[in-house]
Amino acid sequence: MKLPGVLNRANQSEPGVTGVAKVDRRTGDLLRRIGPGDVVVLDQLDIDRATADALVAAGVAGVVNASPSISGRFPNLGPELLVEKGIPLIDGVGVHALREIREGSKLRLHAGIVYCGDREVARGTQQTAETIADQMIEAKAGMSAQLEAFSANTIEFLRRERSLILDGIGVPDLKIALKDRQVLIVASGVDHVEDLKRLKRYISEHRPVLIGVSSGADALRDEGYKPDIIVGDPDRISTDALIGGADVVIPADTDGHAPGLERIQDLGIGAVTFPASGNPEDLALLLADAHGACLVVTVGFQATLREFLDSGRSGSNPSTFLTRLKLGSKLVDGKAAASLHRTRVSTAAIVLLIIAALIAVVAGLAVSGVGGTYIDWIVSTWNDFAAWIKGLFT
Repeated sequence: MKLPGVLNRANQSEPGVTGVAKVDRRTGDLLRRIGPGDVVVLDQLDIDRATADALVAAGVAGVVNASPSISGRFPNLGPELLVEKGIPLIDGVGVHALREIREGSKLRLHAGIVYCGDREVARGTQQTAETIADQMIEAKAGMSAQLEAFSANTIEFLRRERSLILDGIGVPDLKIALKDRQVLIVASGVDHVEDLKRLKRYISEHRPVLIGVSSGADALRDEGYKPDIIVGDPDRISTDALIGGADVVIPADTDGHAPGLERIQDLGIGAVTFPASGNPEDLALLLADAHGACLVVTVGFQATLREFLDSGRSGSNPSTFLTRLKLGSKLVDGKAAASLHRTRVSTAAIVLLIIAALIAVVAGLAVSGVGGTYIDWIVSTWNDFAAWIKGLFT
């Protein structure tokens, strides 16, 4: 009768973390089906911040990467975030691990070794804050090579998409008017939910046109707002957001193929396609600019050089750079907008001001000739009120 309890205690005493394996080479597909307590087995060179954010939000127990999570090409931010949040990261176990580890099997991670039951199925490097810091120092030296490649890619992108970037040719029409209006674009980036909460005052004062990029549309709905325009793959956006009456813009390949168009047709709603090689965030910016927005506030977009290089989409970085250059001074980061619209006078200061005003009124009545008359009237009124209340209970 006591044997199962003894076995359970023995299993619990084994070091490391355990969880159910979720295995996939395609990181995007993997992120859509992970949950709390899973051990994620992926193959991603240079884990970026967006991937790490998704893993943390899902509550995974551990991460096993077949490739190096920090290759040294540039200082990517994903591994640092995972380790900071206490999620074990075993790095560089090799592609054979994706064949050895079966979906749904129970894994245990300890000291850089991946166990399935008592059997070792993979071995790699257990990343720590110290090892990541050392690798990040070396990775900073790789930024110069990244920037050189970026400049060459930018020239090629401008040659290919110059009519779109320079003249706005190919930007689809919208039902909602943006001319001379402020626009708020929300994407699912770093701290996008917190930044959106801090913009509540700005939204209530200026009533900007709300554009949700992919799951940014759901973030707007979760905060009680209705997106006016949605840009992104419909397969990554909730049905409630899609059928909410917003203009839906689907990014399409340059050959016209639009992923997710079938879902729009199944829902029976209208949508327009936007053929371009830029990412959905850039297309949302181009929409706002081409239709005459006077100010564009962004939430969840890359704001620093490290975030820009860390995006994990080196092919779209030229688009990102040129798009922001085109919008110029009309582009404002959401953190700056929230800072400008925060309450400048504290509640304590307002209370002190009211108290000071009351003191001044009382002092003025006390020194004036009619002060005694007002005081007698107040005392008389109070006594009458007290007598009336007393009469209700007698």
